[in-house]
Amino acid sequence: MARRPRRNHSAVFKAKVALAALKGDKTMSELATQFDLHPNQIKQWKDQLLDGVTDVFEDWPKSKEPEIDITSLHAKIGQLTLE
Repeated sequence: MARRPRRNHSAVFKAKVALAALKGDKTMSELATQFDLHPNQIKQWKDQLLDGVTDVFEDWPKSKEPEIDITSLHAKIGQLTLE
């Protein structure tokens, strides 16, 4: 039996499948048939959704990377190049 080539699914598709699994209207087997996936993959995406859902309701914003001033970096590169 030949193996199927690896497929890359978008985040939107993964969320759609995970939410459908979370609803509980259909069994994992029915969802696997509907979305042409393995039931274990659906369970993994569902678990990832449940693990990450608490981040949505966090009180404090996540720390951002500091803004980098590109012009000053270019100036520094130019200065070092001249030296």
